[in-house]
Amino acid sequence: MTASQLVLAASLLATAAAPSENAAGDRTKAHPMPMPTAPAHTEGQLPSLGGATAWLNSPPLTPAALRGKVVLVEIWTYTCINWLRTMPFIRAWADRYQDQGLVVIGVHSPEFPFEHDLDNVRRAAKALRVNYPIAVDSDFAVWRALGNQYWPAIYLVDAKGSIRHHQFGEGGYEETERVLQQLLEEAGHPPAGRELVKVTGTGIEAAADWDSLESPESYLGAARAESFSSPGGAKPGRAHEYAAPPGLKRNQWALSGTWTIKQGSALSNAAGGRIVYRFHARDVNLVMGPAKAGGSLRFRVLIDGRPPGSAHGVDVDEQGNGTLAEPRTYQLIRQGAPIVDRQLEVEFLDPGAEAFAFTFG
Repeated sequence: MTASQLVLAASLLATAAAPSENAAGDRTKAHPMPMPTAPAHTEGQLPSLGGATAWLNSPPLTPAALRGKVVLVEIWTYTCINWLRTMPFIRAWADRYQDQGLVVIGVHSPEFPFEHDLDNVRRAAKALRVNYPIAVDSDFAVWRALGNQYWPAIYLVDAKGSIRHHQFGEGGYEETERVLQQLLEEAGHPPAGRELVKVTGTGIEAAADWDSLESPESYLGAARAESFSSPGGAKPGRAHEYAAPPGLKRNQWALSGTWTIKQGSALSNAAGGRIVYRFHARDVNLVMGPAKAGGSLRFRVLIDGRPPGSAHGVDVDEQGNGTLAEPRTYQLIRQGAPIVDRQLEVEFLDPGAEAFAFTFG
């Protein structure tokens, strides 16, 4: 797959005030794309940022006030695994080039309903060390003004306010930084050297193992669910007792226990509800959280029927135990070689867990 598979359905963007929680395309396998090494043309002007519903880490910024600065605008939403894996580079560029006139602006355009909550965005920004200005774009006004269709997306703007370069999806880091350096030089603030930042992501921000990644992003809500394999199929909109089949093929998944499959998520109604997924990837992540704010719910992860041990992700221990405290992306598995088909089970020991989408790396 390529980053073109990140694209939102054009018809949805043309008719809707904002993309729905299920409008995003497959963001999981956005391979790096070759990009120009220098800005060859202008892609229009930086539009107004006035549609932002709030600003964090900064008073409101305007294109006029940013003239004379080189601006990096990134479109993000805090659960997006592809955005999380770009963050080490964004942070490094913000730190290295701020004294040469670079301004980084994060435009937070939410995918899931809980990402519209300003307190959730504020908490995620702090936890993820997003220290530069954030335009909270909950109404998608800035998204539409840019004509954007991607999570994540980067736009580089020169000192005259012209968009000179873009990068959609993960990758293109060297090319983007070279363009950034050239724009700073054009603005009269050449970097001290031409070397590029050296970045190694850790934890959930580590680059994907693309060579072994054979599982796509998988949504659990009725609107976008694929390969759901519980006998009898989904019964959306009402509580139903589901069972897992005796065997799953790669990238099939099932529910066990009492669940309500909603349009955008699956809600566990009773203790002991399980999600089973047969995957092929180094990493397994799950966007999930307590359905009611302020709750704290226990969950347990098994891989091939056993605790994950050293294959546990950052959000579970070696025995597979974890806690849902807020809605976000939880890393459940990071395993070593060899990468083969494995079966994941996520059991919720308390009722009220809501799961939205699996991502892999």
